[in-house]
Amino acid sequence: MSFTSVQRRAWLSEQDCDLADLRGLVERSTDLADYPYAASVERDVLIYDGARLREAEDRREVQAELVRALADGPGIVVFRGAFPDPAVVDRQSAVFDALIAEQHASGATAGDHFAAPGANDRVWNALEKAALYDPEAFADYYANDLLALVSAAWLGPGYQVTSQVNVVNPGGAAQTAHRDYHLGFLSNEVAAAYPAHVHRLSPVLTLQGAVAHCDMPVESGPTLYLPYSQTYEPGYLAWRLPQFQAYFDERHIQLPLAKGDAAFFNPALFHAAGTNRSTDIRRTANLLQVSSAFGRAMETVDREAVANAVFPVLLRRRAEGASQEWLENVIAASAESYPFPTNLDSDPPVAGLAPPSQADAVWRALRETWTPKDLRDELRAGAERRSS
Repeated sequence: MSFTSVQRRAWLSEQDCDLADLRGLVERSTDLADYPYAASVERDVLIYDGARLREAEDRREVQAELVRALADGPGIVVFRGAFPDPAVVDRQSAVFDALIAEQHASGATAGDHFAAPGANDRVWNALEKAALYDPEAFADYYANDLLALVSAAWLGPGYQVTSQVNVVNPGGAAQTAHRDYHLGFLSNEVAAAYPAHVHRLSPVLTLQGAVAHCDMPVESGPTLYLPYSQTYEPGYLAWRLPQFQAYFDERHIQLPLAKGDAAFFNPALFHAAGTNRSTDIRRTANLLQVSSAFGRAMETVDREAVANAVFPVLLRRRAEGASQEWLENVIAASAESYPFPTNLDSDPPVAGLAPPSQADAVWRALRETWTPKDLRDELRAGAERRSS
Protein backbone atom coordinates (compact mmCIF):
# COMPACT_ATOMS: atom_id res chain seq x y z
CA MET A 1 0.00 0.00 0.00
CA SER A 2 1.42 3.37 -0.95
CA PHE A 3 1.95 6.18 1.54
CA THR A 4 -0.50 8.36 -0.41
CA SER A 5 -3.30 5.87 0.06
CA VAL A 6 -2.40 5.45 3.74
CA GLN A 7 -2.89 9.19 4.19
CA ARG A 8 -6.48 8.86 3.03
CA ARG A 9 -7.34 6.22 5.61
CA ALA A 10 -9.27 7.14 8.74
CA TRP A 11 -7.41 4.49 10.76
CA LEU A 12 -3.89 3.11 10.65
CA SER A 13 -2.59 -0.36 11.42
CA GLU A 14 0.72 -2.20 11.38
CA GLN A 15 -0.26 -3.55 7.96
CA ASP A 16 0.09 0.01 6.63
CA CYS A 17 3.77 0.13 7.64
CA ASP A 18 5.88 -0.32 4.53
CA LEU A 19 9.62 0.23 4.85
CA ALA A 20 9.83 1.29 1.20
CA ASP A 21 7.51 4.21 1.97
CA LEU A 22 9.75 5.34 4.82
CA ARG A 23 12.85 5.04 2.67
CA GLY A 24 11.23 7.21 0.01
CA LEU A 25 10.75 9.97 2.58
CA VAL A 26 14.06 9.92 4.44
CA GLU A 27 16.59 9.18 1.72
CA ARG A 28 17.05 12.76 0.58
CA SER A 29 19.42 15.64 1.26
CA THR A 30 18.92 18.91 3.11
CA ASP A 31 19.68 21.98 1.00
CA LEU A 32 21.13 24.86 3.01
CA ALA A 33 19.71 27.32 0.48
CA ASP A 34 16.20 26.44 1.68
CA TYR A 35 17.01 27.67 5.20
CA PRO A 36 18.59 31.14 5.02
CA TYR A 37 19.02 31.54 8.79
CA ALA A 38 20.93 28.27 9.19
CA ALA A 39 24.72 28.40 9.36
CA SER A 40 25.39 24.95 7.90
CA VAL A 41 24.09 21.46 7.26
CA GLU A 42 25.80 18.50 8.89
CA ARG A 43 24.63 15.02 7.92
CA ASP A 44 21.35 16.55 6.73
CA VAL A 45 20.77 18.28 10.09
CA LEU A 46 20.37 22.06 10.18
CA ILE A 47 22.93 23.84 12.36
CA TYR A 48 22.11 27.31 13.66
CA ASP A 49 24.56 29.73 15.24
CA GLY A 50 23.06 31.01 18.48
CA ALA A 51 24.68 34.43 18.24
CA ARG A 52 23.41 34.91 14.69
CA LEU A 53 19.86 33.99 15.63
CA ARG A 54 19.94 36.47 18.48
CA GLU A 55 20.89 39.23 16.02
CA ALA A 56 18.08 38.42 13.55
CA GLU A 57 15.74 41.37 13.12
CA ASP A 58 12.61 39.43 12.16
CA ARG A 59 11.79 36.95 14.92
CA ARG A 60 8.72 35.66 13.07
CA GLU A 61 10.75 34.83 9.97
CA VAL A 62 13.20 32.86 12.09
CA GLN A 63 10.35 31.02 13.79
CA ALA A 64 8.68 30.26 10.47
CA GLU A 65 11.91 28.70 9.23
CA LEU A 66 12.25 26.61 12.39
CA VAL A 67 8.69 25.35 11.97
CA ARG A 68 9.43 24.31 8.37
CA ALA A 69 12.56 22.54 9.51
CA LEU A 70 10.77 20.64 12.26
CA ALA A 71 7.60 19.82 10.33
CA ASP A 72 8.66 19.10 6.75
CA GLY A 73 12.44 19.39 6.85
CA PRO A 74 14.90 17.12 8.65
CA GLY A 75 12.86 17.33 11.86
CA ILE A 76 15.82 18.42 13.99
CA VAL A 77 17.69 21.67 14.52
CA VAL A 78 20.88 22.20 16.50
CA PHE A 79 21.68 25.55 18.14
CA ARG A 80 25.41 25.98 18.62
CA GLY A 81 26.05 28.19 21.64
CA ALA A 82 22.43 28.09 22.78
CA PHE A 83 23.77 28.86 26.25
CA PRO A 84 26.65 31.25 25.55
CA ASP A 85 27.68 31.61 29.21
CA PRO A 86 29.14 28.28 30.42
CA ALA A 87 28.74 29.39 34.03
CA VAL A 88 24.96 29.26 33.66
CA VAL A 89 25.18 25.64 32.49
CA ASP A 90 27.72 24.71 35.15
CA ARG A 91 25.58 26.10 37.97
CA GLN A 92 22.62 24.06 36.79
CA SER A 93 24.86 21.00 36.39
CA ALA A 94 25.88 21.38 40.03
CA VAL A 95 22.21 21.36 40.99
CA PHE A 96 21.64 18.23 38.90
CA ASP A 97 24.63 16.51 40.51
CA ALA A 98 23.26 17.33 43.96
CA LEU A 99 19.84 15.96 43.06
CA ILE A 100 21.39 12.76 41.70
CA ALA A 101 23.48 12.38 44.87
CA GLU A 102 20.35 12.78 47.01
CA GLN A 103 18.60 10.19 44.87
CA HIS A 104 21.46 7.73 45.33
CA ALA A 105 21.57 8.37 49.07
CA SER A 106 17.88 7.57 49.35
CA GLY A 107 18.38 4.28 47.52
CA ALA A 108 16.02 5.28 44.70
CA THR A 109 16.63 4.09 41.14
CA ALA A 110 14.90 6.09 38.42
CA GLY A 111 13.40 4.05 35.62
CA ASP A 112 13.87 4.80 31.94
CA HIS A 113 11.29 4.52 29.16
CA PHE A 114 13.63 2.92 26.65
CA ALA A 115 16.63 1.60 28.62
CA ALA A 116 17.10 -0.75 31.58
CA PRO A 117 16.44 0.78 35.04
CA GLY A 118 19.68 1.81 36.70
CA ALA A 119 21.66 1.92 33.45
CA ASN A 120 21.62 5.70 33.51
CA ASP A 121 21.26 8.37 36.18
CA ARG A 122 17.91 10.05 35.57
CA VAL A 123 16.06 12.71 37.54
CA TRP A 124 12.38 12.95 36.78
CA ASN A 125 10.62 16.31 37.21
CA ALA A 126 14.01 18.00 37.35
CA LEU A 127 12.36 21.34 36.55
CA GLU A 128 10.49 21.52 39.85
CA LYS A 129 13.29 19.94 41.87
CA ALA A 130 15.91 22.33 40.44
CA ALA A 131 13.72 25.38 41.03
CA LEU A 132 13.21 24.49 44.67
CA TYR A 133 16.88 23.58 45.17
CA ASP A 134 18.40 26.76 43.66
CA PRO A 135 15.88 29.30 42.31
CA GLU A 136 18.64 31.70 41.24
CA ALA A 137 20.37 29.13 39.05
CA PHE A 138 16.98 28.05 37.71
CA ALA A 139 16.05 31.60 36.69
CA ASP A 140 19.31 32.29 34.88
CA TYR A 141 19.06 28.98 33.03
CA TYR A 142 15.44 29.14 31.92
CA ALA A 143 15.68 32.80 30.92
CA ASN A 144 17.30 31.41 27.78
CA ASP A 145 15.97 33.25 24.75
CA LEU A 146 16.48 30.47 22.20
CA LEU A 147 14.50 28.01 24.31
CA ALA A 148 11.66 30.53 24.30
CA LEU A 149 12.09 31.23 20.57
CA VAL A 150 11.76 27.64 19.38
CA SER A 151 9.11 26.68 21.96
CA ALA A 152 6.84 29.55 20.93
CA ALA A 153 7.51 28.82 17.25
CA TRP A 154 6.37 25.20 17.49
CA LEU A 155 3.73 25.45 20.21
CA GLY A 156 2.59 29.06 20.39
CA PRO A 157 2.04 30.91 23.67
CA GLY A 158 1.20 29.24 26.95
CA TYR A 159 3.68 26.37 26.49
CA GLN A 160 4.71 24.29 29.51
CA VAL A 161 8.30 23.25 30.14
CA THR A 162 9.23 19.97 31.83
CA SER A 163 12.73 18.62 32.29
CA GLN A 164 14.36 15.27 32.94
CA VAL A 165 18.08 15.03 33.59
CA ASN A 166 19.72 12.05 31.93
CA VAL A 167 23.29 11.00 32.65
CA VAL A 168 24.60 8.10 30.56
CA ASN A 169 27.66 6.71 32.31
CA PRO A 170 30.64 5.16 30.51
CA GLY A 171 29.52 1.84 29.13
CA GLY A 172 25.86 2.85 29.17
CA ALA A 173 24.03 1.08 26.35
CA ALA A 174 21.99 2.78 23.66
CA GLN A 175 18.23 3.11 23.81
CA THR A 176 16.04 1.47 21.24
CA ALA A 177 14.87 3.73 18.44
CA HIS A 178 11.50 5.27 19.22
CA ARG A 179 9.09 8.14 18.86
CA ASP A 180 8.06 10.20 21.85
CA TYR A 181 5.07 11.36 23.84
CA HIS A 182 2.06 11.25 23.30
CA LEU A 183 1.42 8.31 20.96
CA GLY A 184 5.02 7.11 21.19
CA PHE A 185 4.41 6.05 24.79
CA LEU A 186 1.48 3.79 23.91
CA SER A 187 1.48 0.18 22.80
CA ASN A 188 0.79 -0.42 19.13
CA GLU A 189 -2.60 -1.86 20.02
CA VAL A 190 -3.61 1.27 21.90
CA ALA A 191 -2.03 3.67 19.39
CA ALA A 192 -3.93 1.99 16.55
CA ALA A 193 -7.19 2.74 18.35
CA TYR A 194 -6.61 6.44 17.69
CA PRO A 195 -7.68 7.69 14.24
CA ALA A 196 -5.13 8.75 11.66
CA HIS A 197 -5.73 12.45 12.21
CA VAL A 198 -4.67 12.02 15.86
CA HIS A 199 -1.42 10.44 14.62
CA ARG A 200 -0.88 13.63 12.63
CA LEU A 201 -1.84 15.80 15.60
CA SER A 202 0.34 14.19 18.27
CA PRO A 203 3.69 15.68 17.10
CA VAL A 204 2.46 19.27 17.32
CA LEU A 205 1.50 18.90 20.96
CA THR A 206 5.08 18.65 22.21
CA LEU A 207 8.62 19.72 21.36
CA GLN A 208 11.61 17.65 22.38
CA GLY A 209 14.91 19.22 23.30
CA ALA A 210 18.25 18.39 24.87
CA VAL A 211 20.81 20.78 26.31
CA ALA A 212 24.37 19.46 26.46
CA HIS A 213 25.81 19.88 29.95
CA CYS A 214 29.21 18.58 28.90
CA ASP A 215 31.12 18.19 25.66
CA MET A 216 29.66 15.19 23.84
CA PRO A 217 31.97 13.66 21.25
CA VAL A 218 30.46 10.85 19.22
CA GLU A 219 32.14 8.20 21.37
CA SER A 220 30.14 9.45 24.37
CA GLY A 221 26.91 8.48 22.61
CA PRO A 222 24.95 11.64 21.77
CA THR A 223 21.45 11.04 20.44
CA LEU A 224 20.95 9.06 17.24
CA TYR A 225 18.47 10.55 14.75
CA LEU A 226 16.81 9.53 11.50
CA PRO A 227 16.21 12.84 9.67
CA TYR A 228 12.84 13.24 7.93
CA SER A 229 11.34 10.19 9.67
CA GLN A 230 8.81 12.44 11.40
CA THR A 231 7.05 12.79 8.02
CA TYR A 232 6.12 9.10 7.95
CA GLU A 233 2.48 8.97 9.03
CA PRO A 234 2.26 5.36 10.33
CA GLY A 235 5.51 5.83 12.27
CA TYR A 236 3.92 5.44 15.71
CA LEU A 237 3.00 1.89 14.67
CA ALA A 238 6.23 1.22 12.76
CA TRP A 239 9.07 2.03 15.12
CA ARG A 240 8.81 -1.20 17.13
CA LEU A 241 8.80 -3.43 14.03
CA PRO A 242 12.11 -5.28 13.51
CA GLN A 243 12.64 -4.13 9.92
CA PHE A 244 12.24 -0.48 10.94
CA GLN A 245 14.59 -0.90 13.90
CA ALA A 246 17.15 -2.50 11.58
CA TYR A 247 16.80 0.34 9.07
CA PHE A 248 17.29 2.90 11.87
CA ASP A 249 20.47 1.09 12.95
CA GLU A 250 21.73 1.23 9.38
CA ARG A 251 20.72 4.78 8.47
CA HIS A 252 20.79 6.92 11.65
CA ILE A 253 23.07 9.91 12.06
CA GLN A 254 24.85 11.20 15.14
CA LEU A 255 26.32 14.64 15.83
CA PRO A 256 28.77 15.73 18.51
CA LEU A 257 27.66 18.56 20.77
CA ALA A 258 29.62 21.03 22.87
CA LYS A 259 28.60 22.11 26.35
CA GLY A 260 25.91 24.74 25.97
CA ASP A 261 24.66 23.49 22.59
CA ALA A 262 21.03 22.42 22.29
CA ALA A 263 19.13 20.19 19.90
CA PHE A 264 15.39 20.48 19.37
CA PHE A 265 13.40 17.97 17.39
CA ASN A 266 9.94 16.89 16.36
CA PRO A 267 8.79 14.18 18.83
CA ALA A 268 7.79 11.97 15.87
CA LEU A 269 11.41 11.81 14.69
CA PHE A 270 12.87 8.32 15.12
CA HIS A 271 15.65 8.77 17.69
CA ALA A 272 17.51 7.05 20.53
CA ALA A 273 20.25 7.84 23.00
CA GLY A 274 23.55 6.34 21.85
CA THR A 275 25.96 3.98 23.59
CA ASN A 276 28.57 5.72 25.72
CA ARG A 277 31.77 4.06 24.50
CA SER A 278 34.03 6.46 26.35
CA THR A 279 35.87 5.54 29.53
CA ASP A 280 35.59 8.85 31.37
CA ILE A 281 32.66 10.94 30.07
CA ARG A 282 29.44 11.06 32.09
CA ARG A 283 27.27 12.23 29.23
CA THR A 284 24.91 14.69 30.88
CA ALA A 285 21.93 16.22 29.12
CA ASN A 286 18.92 18.15 30.30
CA LEU A 287 16.08 16.60 28.33
CA LEU A 288 13.37 19.17 27.74
CA GLN A 289 9.84 18.26 26.85
CA VAL A 290 7.84 21.38 26.10
CA SER A 291 4.08 20.90 25.86
CA SER A 292 1.36 22.83 24.11
CA ALA A 293 -1.12 24.63 26.31
CA PHE A 294 -3.72 22.50 24.56
CA GLY A 295 -2.16 19.18 25.51
CA ARG A 296 -1.27 17.36 28.69
CA ALA A 297 2.29 17.47 29.96
CA MET A 298 3.86 14.09 30.75
CA GLU A 299 4.87 15.05 34.29
CA THR A 300 2.96 16.61 37.14
CA VAL A 301 4.77 19.78 38.19
CA ASP A 302 3.81 21.78 41.26
CA ARG A 303 4.04 25.08 39.40
CA GLU A 304 2.66 26.92 42.41
CA ALA A 305 5.73 25.84 44.39
CA VAL A 306 8.06 26.66 41.48
CA ALA A 307 6.55 30.14 41.03
CA ASN A 308 6.85 30.87 44.75
CA ALA A 309 10.47 29.72 44.79
CA VAL A 310 11.48 31.85 41.80
CA PHE A 311 9.50 35.00 42.66
CA PRO A 312 12.11 36.55 45.02
CA VAL A 313 14.68 36.18 42.23
CA LEU A 314 12.32 37.88 39.78
CA LEU A 315 11.73 40.75 42.19
CA ARG A 316 15.45 41.31 42.73
CA ARG A 317 16.41 40.98 39.06
CA ARG A 318 13.63 43.35 37.98
CA ALA A 319 14.90 45.93 40.46
CA GLU A 320 18.40 45.43 39.05
CA GLY A 321 17.17 46.16 35.51
CA ALA A 322 16.45 42.72 34.02
CA SER A 323 14.79 43.04 30.63
CA GLN A 324 11.13 42.31 29.97
CA GLU A 325 12.18 39.40 27.74
CA TRP A 326 14.29 37.90 30.53
CA LEU A 327 11.36 38.06 32.94
CA GLU A 328 8.95 36.65 30.34
CA ASN A 329 11.17 33.65 29.66
CA VAL A 330 11.60 32.75 33.33
CA ILE A 331 7.89 33.12 34.08
CA ALA A 332 6.97 31.04 31.02
CA ALA A 333 9.15 28.20 32.29
CA SER A 334 7.94 28.35 35.88
CA ALA A 335 4.30 29.48 36.22
CA GLU A 336 1.19 28.02 34.59
CA SER A 337 0.22 30.46 31.87
CA TYR A 338 -2.90 28.65 30.65
CA PRO A 339 -6.00 29.24 32.84
CA PHE A 340 -7.83 25.98 32.05
CA PRO A 341 -9.14 23.61 33.27
CA THR A 342 -10.84 25.52 36.06
CA ASN A 343 -14.06 25.75 38.06
CA LEU A 344 -15.96 28.53 36.30
CA ASP A 345 -18.42 28.84 39.21
CA SER A 346 -15.71 29.97 41.61
CA ASP A 347 -13.13 31.18 39.05
CA PRO A 348 -15.17 33.11 36.46
CA PRO A 349 -13.69 34.93 33.46
CA VAL A 350 -12.44 38.43 34.18
CA ALA A 351 -12.61 41.08 31.43
CA GLY A 352 -12.76 38.45 28.71
CA LEU A 353 -13.34 34.75 28.13
CA ALA A 354 -10.76 33.41 30.57
CA PRO A 355 -9.91 33.89 34.24
CA PRO A 356 -6.38 34.98 35.22
CA SER A 357 -3.68 32.30 35.15
CA GLN A 358 -0.84 31.68 37.59
CA ALA A 359 1.46 33.63 35.28
CA ASP A 360 -0.97 36.57 35.33
CA ALA A 361 -0.76 36.58 39.12
CA VAL A 362 3.04 36.55 39.02
CA TRP A 363 3.10 39.46 36.57
CA ARG A 364 0.71 41.44 38.74
CA ALA A 365 2.84 40.67 41.79
CA LEU A 366 5.91 41.97 39.95
CA ARG A 367 4.21 45.15 38.74
CA GLU A 368 2.83 45.93 42.19
CA THR A 369 5.93 44.70 44.07
CA TRP A 370 4.11 42.25 46.26
CA THR A 371 5.89 40.41 49.02
CA PRO A 372 6.55 36.70 48.50
CA LYS A 373 3.84 36.02 51.10
CA ASP A 374 1.33 38.08 49.11
CA LEU A 375 2.01 36.01 46.00
CA ARG A 376 1.97 32.75 47.94
CA ASP A 377 -1.47 33.62 49.35
CA GLU A 378 -2.83 34.64 45.93
CA LEU A 379 -1.55 31.50 44.20
CA ARG A 380 -3.06 29.33 46.94
CA ALA A 381 -6.38 31.18 46.66
CA GLY A 382 -6.27 30.73 42.88
CA ALA A 383 -5.70 26.99 43.25
CA GLU A 384 -8.68 26.77 45.55
CA ARG A 385 -10.84 28.73 43.10
CA ARG A 386 -9.92 26.29 40.32
CA SER A 387 -10.79 23.19 42.32
CA SER A 388 -14.27 21.69 42.03
